[in-house]
Amino acid sequence: MTSTNDFKTGLTIEHDGNIYSIIEFQHVKPGKGSAFVRSKLRNLRSGAVIEKTWRAGEKVQTAMIDKQDMQYLYAAGDAYVFMNTATYEQIEIPIERIDHEKNFLVETMTVSVKRYNDEIIGVELPEKVALTVQETVPGVKGNTVNNATKDATLETGYLVQVPMFINENDKILINTSTGKYMAKA
Repeated sequence: MTSTNDFKTGLTIEHDGNIYSIIEFQHVKPGKGSAFVRSKLRNLRSGAVIEKTWRAGEKVQTAMIDKQDMQYLYAAGDAYVFMNTATYEQIEIPIERIDHEKNFLVETMTVSVKRYNDEIIGVELPEKVALTVQETVPGVKGNTVNNATKDATLETGYLVQVPMFINENDKILINTSTGKYMAKA
């Protein structure tokens, strides 16, 4: 159990039979009435974001999320297969649990698989990943006004905006939380 006064960004809590991660929160002390905590929560099962207001000092159940490093092997239909490199145990994670993360997964990449009790919630990627540009149009010389960008398809099939000087087969760094180009690798 934890108090709403101890909220931190990233803390995982249990509420109404679901598990949530705190995205942001704000302690509010109005001139009249009692203090309260306004929060934005992400449902770890569905990915939906809700807003919830709590009384200051209200007790909430913390959710213990276990993380285990596993290696991504391959996609099998509507699931992705991961392996524990110590025990060689393999697990399948349904595609809907890793809808955003699948855009940055390449074979043999090590990720943290998140579990709540025996339920697999999803995967946690490194902050940035290096991916190869599979397809993009050549940059036009002189077309550099106002940081011009162009579309590039990465090896995972993900479409991203890149600067004009990026070419096919270049390795680029992508921020996995925003899905945006960071730099040339």
